[in-house]
Amino acid sequence: MSEIALIGKKIGMTREFYKSGQSVPVTVVKMEKARVIQIIQKEKRGYEAVQLGFGKIKSSKLSKAMKGFYTKKNTESKKTLKEFRVKSTENYKEGNEFGLEIFKEVKFVDVKSKTIGKGFAGPMKRHNFSGLRATHGVSISHRSHGSTGQRQDPGKVFKGKKMAGHMGDKIRTIQNIEIIKSDLENNLLYLKGSIPGSKNTEVMVKKAVKNLKKLTILEKIEAAEKAKKIPDKKKK
Repeated sequence: MSEIALIGKKIGMTREFYKSGQSVPVTVVKMEKARVIQIIQKEKRGYEAVQLGFGKIKSSKLSKAMKGFYTKKNTESKKTLKEFRVKSTENYKEGNEFGLEIFKEVKFVDVKSKTIGKGFAGPMKRHNFSGLRATHGVSISHRSHGSTGQRQDPGKVFKGKKMAGHMGDKIRTIQNIEIIKSDLENNLLYLKGSIPGSKNTEVMVKKAVKNLKKLTILEKIEAAEKAKKIPDKKKK
């Protein structure tokens, strides 16, 4: 089940307190249930995958082709369709629904979402340039990026050169974010720290790709309590 991902909506940030008095900032994500729309077989496409549908949408907003697709599958129309490659499709059946329970034994997740758009930004804000000198003949170009090209050969600005331009509004993935807690009744997931995007941004949450041996906050607190008890026994 951990091969698939869920899509949610970023609600905002709050904090969680532990018995030790530790305060941890968390991002609250409202997760949506995923429905299996289609199972893709290796014989037809050359790979095994599961197509999942997320969110609700009015049928009037769908194209004729998509209306026919959902009618054929005998399921309600979904706002977003995502395909996930899986090792085996045996555990999945068309019409099945998954929720937060797929992250029950998962400690760390990878989060993918779109960053906040900052509009057109200069090189100092966008790439952390130091800018030109504030004196000695520098005239009205203190925050400019300076020279960008070369001489006659090659006589052009290379693609990817760090310059002023559109900042933010890009899809980014943050890896190994700890799940602080999950609320199954309200479909809420509490993730440690911040994640990209503004409020109501669409967020994709998936089990961490990297195999981590990192301790969670609860495990660290328990380890610290055990360490405190050990010297007390030696004194007796």
